[in-house]
Amino acid sequence: MSNPASIADSQHNNFSDMRLDNDFDSRLDKRLDNMDDLNHATLTEVLEQTVFENFDDGLYIGMMSGTSLDGMDAVLCQFSNQTNSSNSGNDDNTQQPMQLLATHSQDFPPRLREVLLALCQPNGIQALTPIKDEPNSELDWFGWASKAYAEFASDVINSLLQQSNTDVESVLAIGCHGQTVRHRPQMGFSLQLVDANIIAERTGISVVSDFRRRDMAVGGQGAPLVPAFHQALFAVPDSTRVLLNLGGIANIAVLPAIANGLSDANEHSDHQPSDSVNSVVGYDTGPANLLLDAWTTLHTDKDYDAGGTWAQSGQVVEPLLNQLLEHPFFHKTHPKSTGREDFNLAWLQDELQKFDQASADIRYSSADVQATLTELTAITASAQINLFINTDENSAVYVCGGGALNDYLMDRLQVHLPRCKVETTASLGLEPTWVEAVAFAWLARQTLMGETGNLPAVTGASKGVILGQVCFA
Repeated sequence: MSNPASIADSQHNNFSDMRLDNDFDSRLDKRLDNMDDLNHATLTEVLEQTVFENFDDGLYIGMMSGTSLDGMDAVLCQFSNQTNSSNSGNDDNTQQPMQLLATHSQDFPPRLREVLLALCQPNGIQALTPIKDEPNSELDWFGWASKAYAEFASDVINSLLQQSNTDVESVLAIGCHGQTVRHRPQMGFSLQLVDANIIAERTGISVVSDFRRRDMAVGGQGAPLVPAFHQALFAVPDSTRVLLNLGGIANIAVLPAIANGLSDANEHSDHQPSDSVNSVVGYDTGPANLLLDAWTTLHTDKDYDAGGTWAQSGQVVEPLLNQLLEHPFFHKTHPKSTGREDFNLAWLQDELQKFDQASADIRYSSADVQATLTELTAITASAQINLFINTDENSAVYVCGGGALNDYLMDRLQVHLPRCKVETTASLGLEPTWVEAVAFAWLARQTLMGETGNLPAVTGASKGVILGQVCFA
C-alpha cells in the first residue's frame, strides 16, 4: 500500500465547491456574548496563542487507518474562500473549493498491526505472546498501542510534510481519527486508539481527534461521520448521488438533489442542520474488505485479493450466502453501524462449521468462499442503495475506499444496481483511496471553526454538535 507523497495533479482539483461561512470572528463573538468575562478572556487568550486568527482559510492534514488495517493514509488539503458558482448556478453564493495538494501512505509496522488486530477482537490479546518488556494485560496493551500508533502517525505526517516541502507553520491542524478498537453503539461508547499529545509534540501541529464520542453523547451511533463531508463536497442540484465507501466495513451516504446549491449546516447558529442536510441518509450496510482480506490472508500468501481475481475464479455458494445473510445486523433498521465486533474471521469460521454440519453433501473451495464473501458485500450494499434510487432515474453511485479497486466487486455491484452507473469517486475528481482521509481534514476544520460535524439523520443523534477534542501544539 505504501507509495511516496505526491503533489496532487489536476484530477484532484476538480471538486464540487463547498459554501462555508467565512466570518469566524463574528460567530465567535456572538457565541461569547453570554459567557462571563473570565471565560471570554480564557478562550480569547487560547486563540491568540495560536498562529492563525481565522480557521477557514489554510492547510489541513487528514489521517485515516480504517477497519482493514492495511496502512495509514495522510493527505494535505487546501481550503480557501473564493467565489465560484459553477455548481450552484447562483453567482451571489460564496463557495469554498478544496484542493488535495499532497498524499502519503505507509504500511503499519508488523508488530503494531498485530497488536491492533488483537485489540479489535474481544479478548483478542490472549493470542499475543509478549516479548521482553511488552505488556501482559489488555489495558496495558491499549496504552502501548496508543503510544506506538501516535509515534507512527507522527512519522507519516513528517514524511508528508517533508516530501511535499510544506512548512509546519502553514498547517492549521491535523484531523486524526485514530484506530477504532471497539465500537459498541448499543452500549453508548466507541473507542479510538491514539495519543494526540504525542502527535502534537512531535509534529508541532495542533491535533483534532476523538470525533465520535460527542455524537454518541447526544444519542448518536458515532458513525458514520463521513456522510457530512460527502454532502458538503459531492451533492449537486439535479440528481441523487449515492456514495458507497468500501473499507473494512461498507457504508452508504445518500445525497438527494438540492434545490439551491450546496446545503450548509453551518448557517444555523443553534447547531441544528438545515432541512436539506437532514434529508441525507447514511449508515453501514455490512462487511467489505475486512472479511475479504482475512480470508485471503488465511488461504494465500497475499494480504488482499488484488482486483478480485481470486474471488472471480470461484463460484458463489448460494446456500452459504443465504446463511450469512441471516446475520442480525442485516435485518436492523438504520441508523446502524457495525465493525469487527460483529464481522470477523472467527465469526466466518464458525458459520462455515455450521454450514458443513448442515450441508455435508455440498463441496466448495476456498476460492468459492471468497466469491461468496464478495457477493455478500455486493448484495447487502446494493440492496440498501436500491431502496433510494430504484424510483429515481437521475441517480448515480460513486464508490470510494480500497474496495473500489476490486474490479470483480465493482462488476457485481453493477449487476445488482442496473438502474444507474457504478463508478469510483475518481470521476468526481477525488481518487477513491483518499476520500476518508480528506474527510477528517474537513472534520478537523469544522471543529476549529466551531461548526457541526455530524448529521443527526445519519447517526441518530438528537442534534448537530461540534465534534472532536483539540490538542494544541
